[in-house]
Amino acid sequence: MFIRSKAPLRLGFAGGGTDVSPFSDTYGGTVLNATINLFAHVTIEPLPGNQATFRSIDHGSFGTHPLMLEGNPPPGCSLAEGVYRRFLKDFGAPPSGFNLTTFVDAPAGSGLGTSSTLTVALVAAFADFFGVALGEYDIAQLAFQIERIDLALAGGKQDQYAAAFGGFNFMEFGPGQNVVVNPLRLKKEIISELESSLVLYFTGMSRASARIIEAQSRNVSSDQHKGLEAMIQLKEQSTRMKEAVLKGQLGTFGEILNYGWKLKKETAAEVTSPVIDEIFRAAEDAGSTGGKISGAGGGGFIMFFCPGVNRYPVIDALGKFGGEFRRFQFVKHGVITWRTH
Repeated sequence: MFIRSKAPLRLGFAGGGTDVSPFSDTYGGTVLNATINLFAHVTIEPLPGNQATFRSIDHGSFGTHPLMLEGNPPPGCSLAEGVYRRFLKDFGAPPSGFNLTTFVDAPAGSGLGTSSTLTVALVAAFADFFGVALGEYDIAQLAFQIERIDLALAGGKQDQYAAAFGGFNFMEFGPGQNVVVNPLRLKKEIISELESSLVLYFTGMSRASARIIEAQSRNVSSDQHKGLEAMIQLKEQSTRMKEAVLKGQLGTFGEILNYGWKLKKETAAEVTSPVIDEIFRAAEDAGSTGGKISGAGGGGFIMFFCPGVNRYPVIDALGKFGGEFRRFQFVKHGVITWRTH
């Protein structure tokens, strides 16, 4: 018997960074995002005995541990071990030994929320294994606590909630720990037009999002005027973007996307680079009306809005940079678990 789970990765359209402390705690953050058909996958195979085995296919790592792990997560602890240690602490001994296998459809540091999405998939799979009933908010909050508190990984809150709930969501964060997920009911033709008009381009450059997020947090904490003002405007931008997609006003989508990218570059110097700036100029010259990096910045995936049939000249123009284009579709569901023999 196998216990499986999968959680969808997400595209962040607007407001990214406002879900990160201390900004969200002080001012409250808002984010618009949507999940796509790229996933984090987890399989747990219950086995007799007193061992827990963790295997990451995409990272090429393998480790065997005693079934009962005590104490706080050690430095460099994997996400899988961190989640398992939290379940031992909160819910007691597991029903048996097990082999755990993980895989993510996009590389780490790609800007699609891979780490948090994998954490959500791990929480859902272990909840089934331990026999614990958790709702979407419970899963997202527990995943957030494991990453940000137990493992002390820098980052925000949106990725865990996107992976848990799925679909198009307008999310509100804080002040405090309060989170509200507002699902958006979009017409099928609007979703289809977004899929046809967005070009998802992987630069081939993964980045350490924690370093960028820490720089943004320092700028907010020190009340650095330029960075703080950009965060406030990013929050306002997410509301503009929400209204545009709800009303089907996609003619302004690229413009709002581009505005958000300009603001994001003001939150921390590490968000962009000369190569990334050159990629954006080439896309704009070829017919893109706007774009932004998905995630913290510095590399990973970039999305470009290309109205009409402009996606084709944009793809041609970006071919010289050696990156990779990824076709995708939006998905409505969040994390799911099931059992199979």
